[in-house]
Amino acid sequence: MGIKNERLRWQLASGVLRAFHLERLASRYSRRTVMAGFNLVNGGVSIALVSFIALVTQEAFIFPSLGATAFILFYVPMAQPASPRNTLCGHLIGALMGLLALYLFGLQDAPSAFVSHVDLPRVGAAAVSLGLTSCLMVLLKVAHPPAGATALIVSLGLMPNPSQLPVLMAGVLVLLIHAFLMNRLSGIPYPLWSSGTSAPALSLSPERP
Repeated sequence: MGIKNERLRWQLASGVLRAFHLERLASRYSRRTVMAGFNLVNGGVSIALVSFIALVTQEAFIFPSLGATAFILFYVPMAQPASPRNTLCGHLIGALMGLLALYLFGLQDAPSAFVSHVDLPRVGAAAVSLGLTSCLMVLLKVAHPPAGATALIVSLGLMPNPSQLPVLMAGVLVLLIHAFLMNRLSGIPYPLWSSGTSAPALSLSPERP
């Protein structure tokens, strides 16, 4: 699967270069350098876009786990965890389980763990939120690793208000729209909803140079 992922990443990067008439970069630099530059630009642009919307609206469109999502969307775009289905459902589950954990441990009105301190209820909320998120993502077949961070962001009190949930999901949607446009522009058949079962898996094995 590592070789398939590597080929797909190169197709994505080289496709975008062709779309913008920058093919000479592919012949001048190594594949790894080109792909690193591709992730530099796309990761930066996607997060800048969401952050700019947050700046204009003064709403919490941007949150830490979106960084990990952006990396997956542009590094292994055809893997199941990168599909819109897994990405949206995963973050939604993480946020809901984080909120549930806050209410279970009576922390819905407490200051965040980073402002006050970590006590036993906060430990319980963090553990329950991540445990339930992991369990539900497996049961529902919507694994998206960054969603675990979303669960902790909410259960640790950084986004404790239920009214922030639609804004949080809107931030995820903006990131997905950008990923869809860039992947399709490069010729990658990024799915509208779910990746096919034959798509390359998210590989954690070392890649060849």
